[in-house]
Amino acid sequence: MTRKDFLLSAALTSAVASAQPAEPKVQRKNRLKQGVCPGVFGRNMPLEDRARHAARLGAHCFDLQAPQNWPVLKKYGLIPTVVPGGGRLTDACNDKALHEKILAEFRENIPRARQEGVPNVITFSGNRRGKSDEEGLENCYIVLKEAVKVAEDNEVTIVMELLNSKVDHKDYQCDHTAWGVELCRRVNSPRFKLLYDIYHMQIMEGDIIRTIRANIQHIGHIHTAGNPGRHQFDDTQELNYRAIAQAIVDTGYTGFVSHEYSPTTPDPVKTLDEMMTICDV
Repeated sequence: MTRKDFLLSAALTSAVASAQPAEPKVQRKNRLKQGVCPGVFGRNMPLEDRARHAARLGAHCFDLQAPQNWPVLKKYGLIPTVVPGGGRLTDACNDKALHEKILAEFRENIPRARQEGVPNVITFSGNRRGKSDEEGLENCYIVLKEAVKVAEDNEVTIVMELLNSKVDHKDYQCDHTAWGVELCRRVNSPRFKLLYDIYHMQIMEGDIIRTIRANIQHIGHIHTAGNPGRHQFDDTQELNYRAIAQAIVDTGYTGFVSHEYSPTTPDPVKTLDEMMTICDV
């Protein structure tokens, strides 16, 4: 083979390879807008691959990514969601000493979220550290009544995550739906809602479907995972996600439901497809 023939052959091979169709996108009913969190892909997969797989499987959003990663998500048509807002998990809104710092973070992060088309930012109650429920509520209200003014001006929603204080986050204050709902009522803004994490609330109180139905107007984002263990939901887990997904759809909820489990399977992409299929009611 001459050099010219070799080059022509190589070019033809490359053209044929590039013409091969990409894996087809999974078609979903999309009555529930599903998304993902980084952990569903295991520990070592590059972000670009995670975003590509998420988009192909029909995800609408990708949670918990810092601003420097948003261009990668947008490249694959994924909306960045649940991005940094104000405060840290253990040190946040219920601590008056942190209010000035937290407000500064909100004032920086919320306008950036609006500019980048991000629908919500996350915050936390912080740990109790001896504070009563009432003291924690009042302290959170003080800072959030100012933060929501920025959120309303920018049409971005602040979501506070409900977490369990029994297994994973000892001493966390926003650990029951009723406490979070009371805070929503006090703040009294459509731009402050709860991130209802089904795994965490199953541990703390159960009664998931009834609670979602009763409080859907205060829920701005939802996370899924199996219990016990926070793994994919299968026959070893106690939650019926098909029924939960149907109940969420029936409420008319228009937000996102993102998967946030840690897979125990050898093929996390296949597992994610299975989890999204279960919730595609």
